[in-house]
Amino acid sequence: MNEVILQMKDIEKRFSGVHALKSVQLELRAGEVLALMGENGAGKSTLMKVLCGIHQRDGGEILLFGKPVRFNNIAESQKAGISIIHQELNMMNHLTVAQNIFIGREAMRGGFYINDKKMEDDARALFDRIGVNIDPTVKLGTLTVGKQQMVEIAKAVSHDSKLLILDEPTAALTQLEVEELFSIMNDLRAKGIGMIYISHRMDEINRISDRVTVMRDGEYVGTVNT
Repeated sequence: MNEVILQMKDIEKRFSGVHALKSVQLELRAGEVLALMGENGAGKSTLMKVLCGIHQRDGGEILLFGKPVRFNNIAESQKAGISIIHQELNMMNHLTVAQNIFIGREAMRGGFYINDKKMEDDARALFDRIGVNIDPTVKLGTLTVGKQQMVEIAKAVSHDSKLLILDEPTAALTQLEVEELFSIMNDLRAKGIGMIYISHRMDEINRISDRVTVMRDGEYVGTVNT
């Protein structure tokens, strides 16, 4: 059995009297794709925001690699190895692909100048690692949504993420781009990266996931093998 990398136990969250999460459970293993399913409003995205530190939980416990954690913001969870790919991509279309990947962590030369050449070379190495053919020198805004999403995944890999959250990742993708995404996910799975995959599309769930966790009205219903 693969190592359990994440446990969320009895997670509680309230917003102005609304009980959004009620004793929710979630477990993720290394090298698996766990589908997180439920109707709109079931609490899936809220649970992921609690995990990443966007929202603070009101109760329960989160264990990452067996150690209790509480993140105050998304930067802290990212530093711990958690990355989230939102349905609405949050990137800079006027910057190059390489600049987007390394924004805030730019390679420098001479202590004063941004070293675009090194970032472009590092981006190419990242794309080779996940099996993607994207020119790191082009402006991000010239790419399709699917390619932009793959840039986001490369960015997550560059942070040495061990846990990747994909929130409705195929909503705006062509069938070819979906196939490319699944190929990347299978490669990441083989490298031991655990993924939480939020989707309503049953055909995709059957193809890509190992287990399914179901939520309803902010509550945990159960987890089963796909």
